Amino acid sequence: MRHLLQRHPLPIRTHFAHSLVLTYALPPELLRPLLPPGLALDTYTDPTGTEHGFVAAAVVDARALRPAGLPSGLGGDFLLTGYRIFSRFPTPGGRTMRGLRILRSDTDNRLMALGGNTFSRYNYRLARIGTRVVDRTLEFKVVSADGRADLHVRAALTGTPAPLPAGSPFADAKHARRYAGPLPYTFEYEAQTRSVLVVKAVRTHWEPVPVAVEVPRLTFFDHGPFAGATPVLANAFHVANLDYGWQPGRLCALDGGHR
Repeated sequence: MRHLLQRHPLPIRTHFAHSLVLTYALPPELLRPLLPPGLALDTYTDPTGTEHGFVAAAVVDARALRPAGLPSGLGGDFLLTGYRIFSRFPTPGGRTMRGLRILRSDTDNRLMALGGNTFSRYNYRLARIGTRVVDRTLEFKVVSADGRADLHVRAALTGTPAPLPAGSPFADAKHARRYAGPLPYTFEYEAQTRSVLVVKAVRTHWEPVPVAVEVPRLTFFDHGPFAGATPVLANAFHVANLDYGWQPGRLCALDGGHR
């Protein structure tokens, strides 16, 4: 059955030429209904006492993406975008895993969409995606097939950490760093078994740098449950030139115990 294949059975390795993640603050009451059983919203309370939930909008230039064990020459180069909710999930030992719950993913490659949707629940769709770096400015343009995930963003790669965006709810850069995606885990719900699928990332030299960004176009928050909301850019982080990967998925009970 399809849900058995979609448990992320293969370990994956790749190299990130660039990963840019924009984190947007939204009201918790808007985001909590979007989480499946077992997951809790990962929130932050600002200095005024207001609680915020967060959605990450990520764009990635992934190189030589392939099953672990294959040489990099057999991998593929893909541009990927994703929208994720910052979430929490319990562990059997009583601690909590912090990670991201998938809402939507887009890719510029039909093979990537087919493989991703066969062996995972990343919900890939085809889109036209372009990227370039000109005069230390990283630019991504995404034109989604349905118009609901268009994105145009420019990030200044100055090498110096940028200040928090105007209006960010975070008190300082230290708090903002805790919400610099991607996080170590990705979560998805398997309705057939009432379980949570946990996929752990593996990465090297993970030192995201705060960057200043311009976002001329972002349509994801114009539709569905987000229509009428006012997302606030809370932070933007960039990493480049690092190895990255995902371990095989692990199926957990809703209380975090192993299946």
